[in-house]
Amino acid sequence: MFFFFGRDAFERLLQGGPVIDDRLAGRAPWLLLGGGTVLLLTVLGFVLSWYFTRYQVADGYVRINTGFLFKQQRQARLDRVQAIDVVQPLLARIFGLAELRFEVADAGQSAVHLAYLPLAEARQLRATILARASGAGGGTPAPVTAGQDPGQRAAVAEEAPEHAVLTVPPPRLVGSLVLSEQSVVIVLGAVASVLLSALTENRSFYFYLVPAGLGLAAAYWNSFNKGFNFTAAISPDGIRLRYGLLDTQAQTLPPGRIQAVRVSQPPLWRVFGWYRMQVNVAGYGTAGSNGEASARTTLLPVGTLAEVFTMLSLVLPDPGTPDPGRVFTAGLNGLAPAGGAGRSAAPDGGDDAAPEDGGFVTTPRRARLLAPLGWRRNGFTATDTALLIRSGRWWRHLILVPHQRTQSIALQQGPLAQRFRVADLVLHTTAGPVAPRLIQAGLDEGRALLDAQAARARTARKRQTSEHWLAPAEHLVHAPKEGPQHG
Repeated sequence: MFFFFGRDAFERLLQGGPVIDDRLAGRAPWLLLGGGTVLLLTVLGFVLSWYFTRYQVADGYVRINTGFLFKQQRQARLDRVQAIDVVQPLLARIFGLAELRFEVADAGQSAVHLAYLPLAEARQLRATILARASGAGGGTPAPVTAGQDPGQRAAVAEEAPEHAVLTVPPPRLVGSLVLSEQSVVIVLGAVASVLLSALTENRSFYFYLVPAGLGLAAAYWNSFNKGFNFTAAISPDGIRLRYGLLDTQAQTLPPGRIQAVRVSQPPLWRVFGWYRMQVNVAGYGTAGSNGEASARTTLLPVGTLAEVFTMLSLVLPDPGTPDPGRVFTAGLNGLAPAGGAGRSAAPDGGDDAAPEDGGFVTTPRRARLLAPLGWRRNGFTATDTALLIRSGRWWRHLILVPHQRTQSIALQQGPLAQRFRVADLVLHTTAGPVAPRLIQAGLDEGRALLDAQAARARTARKRQTSEHWLAPAEHLVHAPKEGPQHG
Protein backbone atom coordinates (compact mmCIF):
# COMPACT_ATOMS: atom_id res chain seq x y z
CA MET A 1 0.00 0.00 0.00
CA PHE A 2 2.85 2.37 0.83
CA PHE A 3 4.50 1.63 -2.52
CA PHE A 4 1.26 1.96 -4.48
CA PHE A 5 0.28 5.35 -3.05
CA GLY A 6 3.78 6.62 -2.32
CA ARG A 7 5.03 6.13 -5.88
CA ASP A 8 2.48 8.58 -7.32
CA ALA A 9 3.10 11.06 -4.50
CA PHE A 10 6.85 10.93 -5.13
CA GLU A 11 6.38 11.51 -8.86
CA ARG A 12 4.12 14.53 -8.23
CA LEU A 13 6.66 15.89 -5.76
CA LEU A 14 9.42 15.68 -8.38
CA GLN A 15 7.19 17.47 -10.89
CA GLY A 16 6.44 20.30 -8.46
CA GLY A 17 2.81 19.28 -7.86
CA PRO A 18 0.99 18.65 -4.58
CA VAL A 19 2.02 15.64 -2.55
CA ILE A 20 -1.58 14.49 -2.13
CA ASP A 21 -3.83 14.37 -5.18
CA ASP A 22 -7.02 16.42 -4.81
CA ARG A 23 -9.13 13.54 -6.10
CA LEU A 24 -7.51 11.16 -3.60
CA ALA A 25 -8.02 13.67 -0.75
CA GLY A 26 -11.74 13.74 -1.43
CA ARG A 27 -12.00 9.98 -1.19
CA ALA A 28 -9.63 9.68 1.80
CA PRO A 29 -12.37 9.24 4.48
CA TRP A 30 -14.00 6.43 2.53
CA LEU A 31 -10.65 4.78 1.87
CA LEU A 32 -9.74 4.96 5.54
CA LEU A 33 -13.13 3.56 6.52
CA GLY A 34 -12.85 0.68 4.06
CA GLY A 35 -9.26 -0.07 5.05
CA GLY A 36 -10.13 0.03 8.74
CA THR A 37 -13.06 -2.35 8.19
CA VAL A 38 -10.87 -4.82 6.30
CA LEU A 39 -8.21 -4.62 9.02
CA LEU A 40 -10.80 -5.16 11.76
CA LEU A 41 -12.30 -8.19 10.00
CA THR A 42 -8.83 -9.64 9.43
CA VAL A 43 -7.86 -9.29 13.08
CA LEU A 44 -11.22 -10.73 14.16
CA GLY A 45 -10.70 -13.69 11.85
CA PHE A 46 -7.28 -14.40 13.37
CA VAL A 47 -8.64 -14.10 16.91
CA LEU A 48 -11.48 -16.53 16.17
CA SER A 49 -9.03 -18.91 14.49
CA TRP A 50 -6.85 -18.82 17.61
CA TYR A 51 -9.80 -19.23 19.98
CA PHE A 52 -11.23 -22.29 18.21
CA THR A 53 -7.88 -24.08 17.80
CA ARG A 54 -7.51 -26.97 20.25
CA TYR A 55 -5.06 -29.83 20.38
CA GLN A 56 -5.04 -33.12 22.27
CA VAL A 57 -2.70 -36.06 22.86
CA ALA A 58 -4.78 -39.09 23.89
CA ASP A 59 -5.64 -42.66 22.91
CA GLY A 60 -2.52 -43.04 20.80
CA TYR A 61 -3.30 -40.01 18.60
CA VAL A 62 -2.40 -36.36 18.36
CA ARG A 63 -5.43 -34.34 17.25
CA ILE A 64 -5.90 -30.71 16.24
CA ASN A 65 -9.36 -29.11 15.84
CA THR A 66 -9.56 -25.83 13.92
CA GLY A 67 -12.20 -23.64 12.32
CA PHE A 68 -15.10 -21.41 13.31
CA LEU A 69 -17.55 -21.68 10.42
CA PHE A 70 -15.78 -24.52 8.63
CA LYS A 71 -14.45 -26.97 11.18
CA GLN A 72 -11.60 -29.38 10.55
CA GLN A 73 -9.96 -32.11 12.61
CA ARG A 74 -6.49 -33.41 11.78
CA GLN A 75 -5.01 -36.36 13.59
CA ALA A 76 -1.96 -38.60 13.40
CA ARG A 77 -1.21 -41.92 15.08
CA LEU A 78 1.66 -41.60 17.52
CA ASP A 79 3.26 -44.89 16.47
CA ARG A 80 3.27 -43.67 12.85
CA VAL A 81 4.92 -40.32 13.54
CA GLN A 82 8.12 -40.29 11.47
CA ALA A 83 9.59 -37.05 12.81
CA ILE A 84 8.64 -33.93 14.75
CA ASP A 85 10.06 -30.53 13.82
CA VAL A 86 10.09 -27.32 15.82
CA VAL A 87 10.22 -24.47 13.30
CA GLN A 88 10.87 -20.80 14.12
CA PRO A 89 10.58 -18.28 11.28
CA LEU A 90 12.32 -14.98 11.94
CA LEU A 91 9.17 -13.12 13.06
CA ALA A 92 8.16 -16.00 15.35
CA ARG A 93 11.65 -16.00 16.92
CA ILE A 94 11.27 -12.32 17.79
CA PHE A 95 8.13 -13.12 19.81
CA GLY A 96 9.48 -16.39 21.26
CA LEU A 97 7.01 -18.58 19.34
CA ALA A 98 7.42 -21.83 17.41
CA GLU A 99 5.49 -24.13 15.09
CA LEU A 100 5.23 -27.90 15.55
CA ARG A 101 5.11 -30.18 12.51
CA PHE A 102 4.24 -33.84 12.85
CA GLU A 103 5.41 -35.89 9.90
CA VAL A 104 3.83 -39.18 8.84
CA ALA A 105 4.18 -41.27 5.70
CA ASP A 106 2.14 -39.05 3.39
CA ALA A 107 4.63 -38.20 0.63
CA GLY A 108 5.81 -34.84 1.79
CA GLN A 109 2.83 -33.00 3.32
CA SER A 110 2.89 -32.63 7.10
CA ALA A 111 -0.02 -34.44 8.69
CA VAL A 112 -0.44 -31.88 11.47
CA HIS A 113 0.72 -28.26 11.84
CA LEU A 114 0.37 -26.51 15.18
CA ALA A 115 1.27 -22.81 15.00
CA TYR A 116 2.10 -20.92 17.08
CA LEU A 117 3.02 -21.96 20.62
CA PRO A 118 5.50 -20.48 23.08
CA LEU A 119 8.86 -22.11 22.40
CA ALA A 120 9.09 -23.83 25.82
CA GLU A 121 5.56 -25.16 25.45
CA ALA A 122 6.29 -26.46 21.94
CA ARG A 123 9.38 -28.31 23.16
CA GLN A 124 7.43 -29.78 26.08
CA LEU A 125 4.63 -30.98 23.83
CA ARG A 126 7.15 -32.52 21.43
CA ALA A 127 8.78 -34.36 24.33
CA THR A 128 5.40 -35.68 25.48
CA ILE A 129 4.46 -36.96 22.02
CA LEU A 130 7.86 -38.55 21.42
CA ALA A 131 7.78 -40.21 24.83
CA ARG A 132 4.35 -41.70 24.22
CA ALA A 133 5.19 -42.72 20.66
CA SER A 134 8.40 -44.43 21.79
CA GLY A 135 6.58 -46.49 24.41
CA ALA A 136 7.89 -44.55 27.41
CA GLY A 137 4.41 -43.43 28.44
CA GLY A 138 4.03 -39.95 29.84
CA GLY A 139 1.12 -37.86 30.92
CA THR A 140 -1.97 -37.33 28.80
CA PRO A 141 -2.83 -33.66 28.55
CA ALA A 142 -6.51 -32.84 28.35
CA PRO A 143 -7.89 -30.92 25.37
CA VAL A 144 -6.63 -27.36 25.62
CA THR A 145 -6.79 -24.15 23.67
CA ALA A 146 -3.69 -22.80 21.98
CA GLY A 147 -3.49 -19.95 24.49
CA GLN A 148 -4.13 -21.82 27.73
CA ASP A 149 -1.68 -21.59 30.62
CA PRO A 150 0.64 -24.64 30.52
CA GLY A 151 0.38 -24.93 34.30
CA GLN A 152 -3.33 -25.79 34.03
CA ARG A 153 -2.88 -28.97 32.05
CA ALA A 154 -2.07 -32.50 33.18
CA ALA A 155 1.40 -33.85 33.73
CA VAL A 156 3.60 -34.06 30.66
CA ALA A 157 6.92 -35.69 29.93
CA GLU A 158 10.12 -33.73 30.40
CA GLU A 159 12.37 -33.14 27.40
CA ALA A 160 14.87 -35.98 27.17
CA PRO A 161 18.54 -35.14 27.76
CA GLU A 162 20.83 -35.07 24.76
CA HIS A 163 24.49 -35.54 23.95
CA ALA A 164 26.03 -33.27 21.31
CA VAL A 165 27.69 -35.21 18.50
CA LEU A 166 29.04 -32.62 16.06
CA THR A 167 28.77 -29.04 14.84
CA VAL A 168 29.57 -27.77 11.34
CA PRO A 169 31.78 -24.65 11.60
CA PRO A 170 30.70 -21.71 9.39
CA PRO A 171 34.06 -21.44 7.54
CA ARG A 172 33.72 -25.05 6.37
CA LEU A 173 30.16 -24.38 5.25
CA VAL A 174 31.29 -21.36 3.23
CA GLY A 175 34.14 -23.37 1.71
CA SER A 176 31.79 -26.16 0.70
CA LEU A 177 29.55 -23.66 -1.10
CA VAL A 178 32.47 -22.12 -2.97
CA LEU A 179 33.62 -25.58 -4.08
CA SER A 180 30.12 -26.84 -4.85
CA GLU A 181 28.66 -28.00 -8.16
CA GLN A 182 26.98 -24.61 -8.69
CA SER A 183 30.38 -22.91 -8.67
CA VAL A 184 31.65 -25.28 -11.35
CA VAL A 185 28.64 -24.50 -13.54
CA ILE A 186 28.96 -20.70 -13.17
CA VAL A 187 32.72 -20.80 -13.86
CA LEU A 188 32.20 -22.89 -17.00
CA GLY A 189 29.43 -20.52 -18.08
CA ALA A 190 31.68 -17.49 -17.54
CA VAL A 191 34.49 -19.07 -19.56
CA ALA A 192 32.08 -19.94 -22.37
CA SER A 193 30.70 -16.38 -22.41
CA VAL A 194 34.18 -14.88 -22.61
CA LEU A 195 35.21 -17.21 -25.44
CA LEU A 196 32.02 -16.57 -27.41
CA SER A 197 32.36 -12.82 -26.94
CA ALA A 198 35.97 -12.92 -28.11
CA LEU A 199 35.27 -15.12 -31.13
CA THR A 200 32.09 -13.38 -32.30
CA GLU A 201 32.90 -9.85 -31.09
CA ASN A 202 29.43 -9.79 -29.56
CA ARG A 203 29.43 -8.40 -26.02
CA SER A 204 25.82 -9.40 -25.35
CA PHE A 205 26.98 -12.80 -24.07
CA TYR A 206 28.04 -11.10 -20.85
CA PHE A 207 24.43 -10.26 -20.09
CA TYR A 208 23.63 -13.95 -19.73
CA LEU A 209 25.88 -14.01 -16.67
CA VAL A 210 23.64 -11.55 -14.80
CA PRO A 211 20.65 -13.89 -14.18
CA ALA A 212 23.05 -16.79 -13.63
CA GLY A 213 24.94 -14.77 -11.02
CA LEU A 214 21.73 -13.72 -9.27
CA GLY A 215 20.50 -17.30 -9.22
CA LEU A 216 23.82 -18.50 -7.86
CA ALA A 217 23.81 -15.85 -5.15
CA ALA A 218 20.27 -16.85 -4.14
CA ALA A 219 21.28 -20.53 -4.03
CA TYR A 220 24.37 -19.71 -1.96
CA TRP A 221 22.36 -17.63 0.50
CA ASN A 222 19.67 -20.28 0.85
CA SER A 223 22.24 -23.02 1.51
CA PHE A 224 24.14 -20.84 3.98
CA ASN A 225 20.96 -19.74 5.76
CA LYS A 226 19.71 -23.32 6.09
CA GLY A 227 23.06 -24.87 6.99
CA PHE A 228 24.34 -22.22 9.41
CA ASN A 229 25.05 -23.44 12.94
CA PHE A 230 24.20 -27.04 11.99
CA THR A 231 24.33 -29.18 15.14
CA ALA A 232 23.62 -32.89 15.59
CA ALA A 233 22.88 -34.53 18.93
CA ILE A 234 21.54 -37.86 20.15
CA SER A 235 18.90 -38.40 22.82
CA PRO A 236 16.58 -41.21 23.89
CA ASP A 237 13.85 -39.87 21.58
CA GLY A 238 16.03 -39.78 18.46
CA ILE A 239 18.59 -37.84 16.45
CA ARG A 240 18.21 -34.09 16.96
CA LEU A 241 19.28 -31.69 14.22
CA ARG A 242 19.31 -27.91 14.64
CA TYR A 243 20.19 -25.37 11.96
CA GLY A 244 19.32 -21.97 10.53
CA LEU A 245 20.53 -18.38 10.58
CA LEU A 246 17.33 -16.32 10.28
CA ASP A 247 14.73 -19.10 10.31
CA THR A 248 15.75 -21.83 12.76
CA GLN A 249 14.52 -25.40 12.76
CA ALA A 250 14.92 -28.27 15.23
CA GLN A 251 14.25 -31.76 13.88
CA THR A 252 13.90 -34.98 15.82
CA LEU A 253 14.36 -38.13 13.74
CA PRO A 254 13.44 -41.28 15.68
CA PRO A 255 15.90 -44.15 15.11
CA GLY A 256 14.58 -46.63 12.57
CA ARG A 257 12.47 -44.05 10.70
CA ILE A 258 15.26 -43.31 8.21
CA GLN A 259 14.55 -45.29 5.05
CA ALA A 260 17.80 -44.74 3.12
CA VAL A 261 21.06 -42.79 3.46
CA ARG A 262 23.31 -41.34 0.75
CA VAL A 263 26.87 -40.15 1.33
CA SER A 264 28.18 -38.11 -1.60
CA GLN A 265 31.42 -36.31 -2.43
CA PRO A 266 31.75 -33.76 -5.26
CA PRO A 267 35.13 -33.71 -7.02
CA LEU A 268 36.38 -30.43 -5.49
CA TRP A 269 35.49 -31.58 -1.97
CA ARG A 270 37.94 -34.45 -2.29
CA VAL A 271 40.83 -32.05 -1.64
CA PHE A 272 39.62 -31.47 1.92
CA GLY A 273 38.01 -34.88 2.47
CA TRP A 274 34.47 -33.48 2.83
CA TYR A 275 31.21 -35.39 2.39
CA ARG A 276 27.47 -34.67 2.36
CA MET A 277 24.80 -36.94 3.86
CA GLN A 278 21.13 -37.01 2.82
CA VAL A 279 18.29 -39.27 3.94
CA ASN A 280 14.85 -40.47 2.96
CA VAL A 281 12.30 -40.11 5.75
CA ALA A 282 8.64 -40.99 5.26
CA GLY A 283 6.71 -37.73 5.27
CA TYR A 284 9.53 -35.46 4.10
CA GLY A 285 9.06 -36.32 0.44
CA THR A 286 11.38 -35.22 -2.33
CA ALA A 287 14.05 -32.63 -1.72
CA GLY A 288 14.25 -30.98 -5.09
CA SER A 289 11.17 -28.76 -4.83
CA ASN A 290 12.55 -26.04 -2.55
CA GLY A 291 15.37 -25.23 -0.18
CA GLU A 292 13.35 -26.06 2.94
CA ALA A 293 12.67 -29.63 1.78
CA SER A 294 16.35 -30.06 0.89
CA ALA A 295 17.44 -28.86 4.34
CA ARG A 296 15.03 -31.22 6.10
CA THR A 297 16.46 -34.24 4.29
CA THR A 298 20.10 -33.28 4.97
CA LEU A 299 21.69 -35.33 7.74
CA LEU A 300 25.10 -33.62 7.39
CA PRO A 301 25.61 -30.63 5.02
CA VAL A 302 29.39 -30.99 4.97
CA GLY A 303 31.58 -33.13 7.20
CA THR A 304 34.80 -35.08 7.47
CA LEU A 305 35.15 -38.84 7.14
CA ALA A 306 35.18 -39.25 10.93
CA GLU A 307 31.94 -37.25 11.21
CA VAL A 308 30.36 -39.36 8.49
CA PHE A 309 31.21 -42.51 10.48
CA THR A 310 29.77 -40.89 13.61
CA MET A 311 26.45 -40.13 11.90
CA LEU A 312 26.36 -43.62 10.37
CA SER A 313 26.77 -45.08 13.84
CA LEU A 314 23.59 -43.24 14.88
CA VAL A 315 21.57 -44.20 11.83
CA LEU A 316 22.81 -47.80 11.72
CA PRO A 317 23.96 -48.70 15.24
CA ASP A 318 24.51 -52.32 14.20
CA PRO A 319 26.59 -52.24 10.98
CA GLY A 320 26.14 -56.00 10.53
CA THR A 321 29.81 -56.63 9.79
CA PRO A 322 32.84 -57.27 12.02
CA ASP A 323 34.96 -54.76 10.05
CA PRO A 324 32.69 -51.75 9.32
CA GLY A 325 35.58 -49.33 8.86
CA ARG A 326 37.01 -51.28 5.92
CA VAL A 327 33.62 -51.91 4.31
CA PHE A 328 32.36 -48.31 4.52
CA THR A 329 35.71 -46.83 3.50
CA ALA A 330 35.70 -49.06 0.42
CA GLY A 331 32.18 -47.88 -0.29
CA LEU A 332 33.17 -44.22 -0.07
CA ASN A 333 36.59 -44.23 -1.71
CA GLY A 334 37.23 -47.78 -2.97
CA LEU A 335 38.08 -48.72 -6.54
CA ALA A 336 38.23 -52.23 -7.95
CA PRO A 337 41.56 -53.31 -9.52
CA ALA A 338 41.75 -52.78 -13.27
CA GLY A 339 43.38 -56.14 -13.96
CA GLY A 340 42.34 -59.64 -13.13
CA ALA A 341 43.50 -59.50 -9.50
CA GLY A 342 40.74 -59.61 -6.97
CA ARG A 343 38.14 -61.22 -9.19
CA SER A 344 35.54 -63.43 -7.61
CA ALA A 345 34.44 -66.70 -9.06
CA ALA A 346 31.72 -66.24 -11.64
CA PRO A 347 28.40 -67.92 -10.92
CA ASP A 348 28.48 -69.64 -14.30
CA GLY A 349 32.01 -70.91 -13.78
CA GLY A 350 33.58 -68.55 -16.33
CA ASP A 351 36.52 -66.23 -15.81
CA ASP A 352 34.67 -62.98 -16.63
CA ALA A 353 33.60 -62.28 -13.08
CA ALA A 354 33.08 -59.02 -11.24
CA PRO A 355 36.11 -57.69 -9.34
CA GLU A 356 35.87 -57.33 -5.58
CA ASP A 357 37.38 -54.84 -3.15
CA GLY A 358 36.33 -54.53 0.44
CA GLY A 359 33.56 -57.02 -0.24
CA PHE A 360 32.08 -54.99 -3.13
CA VAL A 361 31.08 -56.78 -6.30
CA THR A 362 31.48 -54.36 -9.20
CA THR A 363 30.46 -54.17 -12.86
CA PRO A 364 31.98 -57.03 -14.94
CA ARG A 365 34.95 -56.12 -17.08
CA ARG A 366 33.04 -57.11 -20.21
CA ALA A 367 30.72 -54.09 -19.68
CA ARG A 368 33.46 -51.49 -19.22
CA LEU A 369 32.50 -49.84 -22.53
CA LEU A 370 29.15 -48.84 -21.01
CA ALA A 371 30.89 -46.96 -18.18
CA PRO A 372 34.57 -46.44 -19.02
CA LEU A 373 35.20 -44.35 -15.89
CA GLY A 374 32.70 -45.79 -13.44
CA TRP A 375 32.69 -49.56 -13.98
CA ARG A 376 35.33 -50.10 -11.29
CA ARG A 377 33.30 -48.03 -8.80
CA ASN A 378 29.75 -49.24 -9.50
CA GLY A 379 29.12 -52.10 -7.12
CA PHE A 380 27.35 -53.49 -4.07
CA THR A 381 27.85 -55.45 -0.91
CA ALA A 382 25.49 -56.56 1.84
CA THR A 383 26.00 -56.76 5.58
CA ASP A 384 23.67 -58.44 8.05
CA THR A 385 21.70 -55.21 8.49
CA ALA A 386 21.96 -53.14 5.28
CA LEU A 387 22.62 -53.18 1.56
CA LEU A 388 25.42 -50.85 0.40
CA ILE A 389 25.47 -49.49 -3.17
CA ARG A 390 28.32 -47.33 -4.45
CA SER A 391 28.69 -45.46 -7.75
CA GLY A 392 30.52 -42.62 -9.46
CA ARG A 393 34.18 -42.12 -10.27
CA TRP A 394 34.24 -38.32 -9.99
CA TRP A 395 31.00 -37.65 -8.09
CA ARG A 396 31.22 -40.43 -5.54
CA HIS A 397 28.10 -41.83 -3.91
CA LEU A 398 27.45 -44.49 -1.29
CA ILE A 399 23.85 -45.48 -0.54
CA LEU A 400 22.80 -47.54 2.49
CA VAL A 401 19.37 -49.15 2.72
CA PRO A 402 18.48 -51.06 5.93
CA HIS A 403 17.10 -54.44 4.96
CA GLN A 404 13.77 -53.89 6.72
CA ARG A 405 13.23 -50.65 4.75
CA THR A 406 13.31 -52.37 1.36
CA GLN A 407 9.71 -52.13 0.14
CA SER A 408 10.12 -53.70 -3.30
CA ILE A 409 12.85 -54.56 -5.79
CA ALA A 410 13.00 -54.40 -9.59
CA LEU A 411 15.55 -55.76 -12.05
CA GLN A 412 15.77 -53.65 -15.23
CA GLN A 413 17.62 -54.31 -18.46
CA GLY A 414 17.73 -52.27 -21.66
CA PRO A 415 18.92 -53.29 -25.15
CA LEU A 416 22.58 -52.43 -24.55
CA ALA A 417 22.49 -54.06 -21.12
CA GLN A 418 21.19 -57.25 -22.74
CA ARG A 419 24.09 -57.17 -25.20
CA PHE A 420 26.66 -56.98 -22.38
CA ARG A 421 24.67 -59.24 -19.98
CA VAL A 422 24.30 -56.65 -17.22
CA ALA A 423 21.25 -55.20 -15.45
CA ASP A 424 20.24 -52.43 -13.02
CA LEU A 425 18.70 -53.30 -9.66
CA VAL A 426 16.29 -50.69 -8.25
CA LEU A 427 15.23 -50.64 -4.59
CA HIS A 428 11.98 -48.83 -3.85
CA THR A 429 11.74 -46.86 -0.61
CA THR A 430 9.77 -43.77 0.41
CA ALA A 431 10.05 -40.58 -1.62
CA GLY A 432 13.17 -38.51 -1.04
CA PRO A 433 16.49 -37.36 -2.49
CA VAL A 434 18.00 -40.86 -2.25
CA ALA A 435 17.15 -43.18 -5.16
CA PRO A 436 18.81 -46.56 -4.45
CA ARG A 437 19.89 -48.01 -7.79
CA LEU A 438 22.65 -50.51 -8.52
CA ILE A 439 24.07 -49.68 -11.95
CA GLN A 440 25.26 -52.29 -14.46
CA ALA A 441 25.62 -55.31 -12.24
CA GLY A 442 26.42 -58.63 -13.85
CA LEU A 443 23.22 -60.38 -14.90
CA ASP A 444 23.88 -63.45 -12.76
CA GLU A 445 24.97 -61.33 -9.79
CA GLY A 446 21.89 -59.12 -10.21
CA ARG A 447 19.49 -62.06 -10.24
CA ALA A 448 21.17 -63.57 -7.19
CA LEU A 449 21.02 -60.22 -5.36
CA LEU A 450 17.32 -59.83 -6.24
CA ASP A 451 16.46 -63.12 -4.50
CA ALA A 452 18.88 -62.63 -1.61
CA GLN A 453 17.76 -59.07 -0.83
CA ALA A 454 14.09 -60.06 -0.88
CA ALA A 455 14.85 -62.81 1.64
CA ARG A 456 16.93 -60.47 3.82
CA ALA A 457 14.18 -57.82 3.82
CA ARG A 458 11.55 -60.37 4.78
CA THR A 459 13.67 -61.70 7.64
CA ALA A 460 14.50 -58.19 8.90
CA ARG A 461 10.84 -57.14 8.94
CA LYS A 462 9.97 -60.20 11.03
CA ARG A 463 12.58 -59.21 13.60
CA GLN A 464 11.16 -55.67 13.82
CA THR A 465 7.95 -56.39 15.71
CA SER A 466 7.42 -53.02 17.43
CA GLU A 467 7.09 -49.41 16.33
CA HIS A 468 8.62 -48.23 19.63
CA TRP A 469 12.20 -47.05 19.39
CA LEU A 470 13.10 -46.01 22.94
CA ALA A 471 15.16 -49.06 23.93
CA PRO A 472 17.64 -48.89 21.02
CA ALA A 473 17.80 -45.10 21.29
CA GLU A 474 18.82 -45.28 24.96
CA HIS A 475 21.74 -47.44 23.88
CA LEU A 476 22.72 -44.85 21.28
CA VAL A 477 22.95 -41.99 23.79
CA HIS A 478 26.22 -43.35 25.12
CA ALA A 479 27.64 -44.57 21.82
CA PRO A 480 29.22 -41.28 20.64
CA LYS A 481 31.15 -40.97 23.91
CA GLU A 482 33.05 -44.13 23.03
CA GLY A 483 33.87 -42.94 19.53
CA PRO A 484 32.34 -43.79 16.17
CA GLN A 485 31.36 -47.41 15.85
CA HIS A 486 32.12 -47.49 12.13
CA GLY A 487 35.69 -46.33 11.97
